[in-house]
Amino acid sequence: MGERCHLAEREGCPHLPEVEKVWTARDMAACRDDYGRGFYVGALKFAQSLWMEGKPAQALLQMNKALMVDLKGDEEELLEWPLPYAAKCWVIGHAGEDEFLGNPVRHYQHLATRMSGLRAELRTWRAWACLHLAEKVLGMEGFPRDEEQIEEGVVVPGFGEVLGKLGDSGWRGERELIEGLAGQKS
Repeated sequence: MGERCHLAEREGCPHLPEVEKVWTARDMAACRDDYGRGFYVGALKFAQSLWMEGKPAQALLQMNKALMVDLKGDEEELLEWPLPYAAKCWVIGHAGEDEFLGNPVRHYQHLATRMSGLRAELRTWRAWACLHLAEKVLGMEGFPRDEEQIEEGVVVPGFGEVLGKLGDSGWRGERELIEGLAGQKS
């Protein structure tokens, strides 16, 4: 197995913290502080490092982890690095054709319908928001929802409902952040 490295010509995601080295799971383990501030920034740095290695799908997974944090929403770290909705859209929109991105739309649908653990309800609504944002960035062609799951009874909530739920239970400004990325105002 070759040594991991950042791609020299790779532009970093402007919505994620810069990293000076390749991050590994060991670096992330050092950030585990009950899913608090250190974990949040660590997950964003790990996401940036994975992006810089040419691994957009893995970067998106680390950003999902950042959404698990147990914070109030007004912490200093969140003022500098808001919830990674813009970073997710940027990574999805900038992934190269030769890089594995998977199907983010289907991924977020599955994530939303299988959520468990800490703050599962809030994280479910965030996953639905990510589905709608991914559809906005990617378009509907080539990145379909999981129709088999829908035929089994899963209902994908509309964007307005998702925004309403995040307006009620999300952090201050979270709904507006998502609206701005979608180019939609309620």
